[in-house]
Amino acid sequence: MTEKLYEKSGSALNFSATVLSCERAGDGYAVKLDRTAFFPGGGGQACDVGLLGGVPVSGAALDGFDVIHYVNTPLTVGANVEGAVDAAVRFPRMQCHTAEHIVSGLIHAKYGYDNVGFHLGCDEVTMDFNGELSREQLDEIEDLANRAVYADLPVTVSFPSPAELPTLSYRSKLDLTENVRLVTVEGIDVCACCAPHVEKTGEIGLIRLLGFIRYKGGVRIRLVAGERALADYRARCRASQSISEMLSVPQEKIADGVARALANADALAASNAALRRRVAELLTDGLEKTDGNRVFFLSEAESDPDVARLIVKRALPETAGLVAVCYGENENGFRYIVASEKTDLRAKLPEINRALSGRGGGKPGMAEGSFAASREEIERFFLGK
Repeated sequence: MTEKLYEKSGSALNFSATVLSCERAGDGYAVKLDRTAFFPGGGGQACDVGLLGGVPVSGAALDGFDVIHYVNTPLTVGANVEGAVDAAVRFPRMQCHTAEHIVSGLIHAKYGYDNVGFHLGCDEVTMDFNGELSREQLDEIEDLANRAVYADLPVTVSFPSPAELPTLSYRSKLDLTENVRLVTVEGIDVCACCAPHVEKTGEIGLIRLLGFIRYKGGVRIRLVAGERALADYRARCRASQSISEMLSVPQEKIADGVARALANADALAASNAALRRRVAELLTDGLEKTDGNRVFFLSEAESDPDVARLIVKRALPETAGLVAVCYGENENGFRYIVASEKTDLRAKLPEINRALSGRGGGKPGMAEGSFAASREEIERFFLGK
């Protein structure tokens, strides 16, 4: 059985060990040691990475009571090797995981809700609880959690005996009877957990609840802590500064600036819609009824799919045949909308596309696509010119 140094202390990063076995595993090798500080993953937290005998450890996994280390170079069985866990990977995870224990413990103590789901991702933590909470309630939990950080409380590990276990009060997703490891945040939480944690809450630095959604009759909370909270804060500040500069308003007034920009955008959109309607009206005013087809070509200034659709809508009642609107001219041809009130375009469109090197599709009454053809070719096909 591998001696698991990470179970006793999250700060256990460097160690010496004896190689017990080294076997081929896929493109690499699976190594077992007599002792290790590499956490193999579990409880919602990924495994450690680092170096073993100078060789990169890409991952670790639990095999019964042993820890397997995955490397790309074989290690000599019986050799003594130096191991080094990557602190830059482990420490932020420990900050977030201990923060999750604090938040879960506070919610359980104050509202009686259980943490029924936990995932520590690359950027943030998600926690699922079996009861609903409001933004105001979560703000209070966030305040209490950060007060626990400021208090620099001890985080300790214990291994109660099977006889002692029933006398203890602790959180656990499983009904455990033996080999239980309890992580205690003094005065805040006691929880069964297999992962490494910080040794004092002050090491977390900051706990931030980013947001929440209703989820399966309860609530899913997003959390960042420690280094990840700092990175999140920095990214939000930079985004805020960029918006402030774009809107030419102080950062503390960017909400007002965005509101004004949206109002201006709505007014501009309404004005553009009115202009599109007016263009369509000018191009279709005075149309006489025809038993044949109609073709419209929009200039660069008029080229807009909304204008094309408005023209189709106004021209169809006066046209027994097909209405074709060509716009967006480029070196390859035109975009098109073809419509009819009497011809099923699903049957007609293959003929049109073959004749005009077209591509597109649509419904019985309207089709859209592109023609790789000249204006003269299009007019000849639809109008017989």
